[in-house]
Amino acid sequence: MYILPDQEQIQYSGRIDFSDPKAPEFVYPCSSAALRFIVQGGALRVDVTNRKNYWDNYLGYILDGEQGKLRLEGSEERPVRGVYTIAENLEPGEHSLLLFKRQDSCHTFTLHGFEAGTGEEVSLLACPPKPERKIEVYGDSVSAGEVSEAVDYIGKPDPEWHQGELSNSWYSYAWTAARKLNAEIHDIAQGGISLIDGIGWFAGPEYVGMESVYDKIQYNPAFGVTKRWDFSLYRPQVVIIAIGQNDSNPRDFMKEEYDGAQAAHWRESYGAFVRVLRSIYPAAEIVLATTLLEHDPNWDRAIGAVCESLHDPKVHHFLYKRNGRGTPGHIRIPEAEEMAEELAGYIETLGIAW
Repeated sequence: MYILPDQEQIQYSGRIDFSDPKAPEFVYPCSSAALRFIVQGGALRVDVTNRKNYWDNYLGYILDGEQGKLRLEGSEERPVRGVYTIAENLEPGEHSLLLFKRQDSCHTFTLHGFEAGTGEEVSLLACPPKPERKIEVYGDSVSAGEVSEAVDYIGKPDPEWHQGELSNSWYSYAWTAARKLNAEIHDIAQGGISLIDGIGWFAGPEYVGMESVYDKIQYNPAFGVTKRWDFSLYRPQVVIIAIGQNDSNPRDFMKEEYDGAQAAHWRESYGAFVRVLRSIYPAAEIVLATTLLEHDPNWDRAIGAVCESLHDPKVHHFLYKRNGRGTPGHIRIPEAEEMAEELAGYIETLGIAW
């Protein structure tokens, strides 16, 4: 049986492009589609078109509690459509599937449908209700779970040989914290992204910052025209801003000249960004943070100064116990667990009326 993406029993989460309900496009990490179904046996496959920008691209899934990944065919020149096997021989009975975006906008994929069973009818069941709690994260590669599965490199630089297979948003501190809080998540995270356009590591040589991404569904210049997001579709009670570590490229101006013009401009831009999100989410608690990834403490000093200058009781500056000195490489699964435990614990102290 072929299951189209617009079936009402399929439960979606994340900032997804539904311009065509029969072909939703997944862009951001942690975006997902969940379904429950009863089948008499047979295989389970997923039909997607992959658009590759860089790295090898992988699709994540959890079938009946067991996680796996599928390597997607891809080309930087053209989209590639394929049907991928999740399971060959399903046991007769009820099953659950969570299909999710493991990576950031190194690729996007369009979901065309699922093939389940051996031709007989498949009964779709309603998924459990989504959590009432909602969080949103604006972040970089750490928030996206980049290279999180490199558990042999805890506290070390990234392995030089990885090509995307170790990146998994499920193990990001962001999604881990959401699960600890029993909250839905929208993870607006992109590897290499800065706050300000023109610096950082994403979409060079022009470079695109979060100030040009936060209000988009599609935002990667490599994929053409950008698309705006409708903020009325998701109203988080908590917003986490974890941006600032990539703005040190090509020059770490906050470290070298904290009182200089470029550093002052960055602090002004950061404050403006927080105020924009406050105007969109007037009731949300906003948590300003960085991560355990090594960076100069002047970046956290700058964020703290901006937080104080806003005089907003619902804007908070949060520092992890090992903030900025935990690892020279990306955050691995145990380090993400450490961050998530601290972050979720802190959020629970804010007295939010979820």
